[in-house]
Amino acid sequence: MTAKEHLHRLIDELSDSALLEAERYLESLRRVESDPLWQALMAAPVDDEPLTAEDIAAIEEGKAEIARGEGIPWEVVEARLFPEA
Repeated sequence: MTAKEHLHRLIDELSDSALLEAERYLESLRRVESDPLWQALMAAPVDDEPLTAEDIAAIEEGKAEIARGEGIPWEVVEARLFPEA
């Protein structure tokens, strides 16, 4: 069975409500595949520079803020980033 045949089978087995989510996901994959910026990002070398003392301090500060409950819930971040969703 080819990958396309397997995907068709999976789609046929999804509920109507799951189909909408699957459609959105597949559309985003299709857009990304032809996006030159995305392709450039995927081809870029991995950043392998070591963390500086400043980087580590910032990470630790962020972890402490989250531990104190000062973080922003994902739902709020998502609403700010994707207001039309």
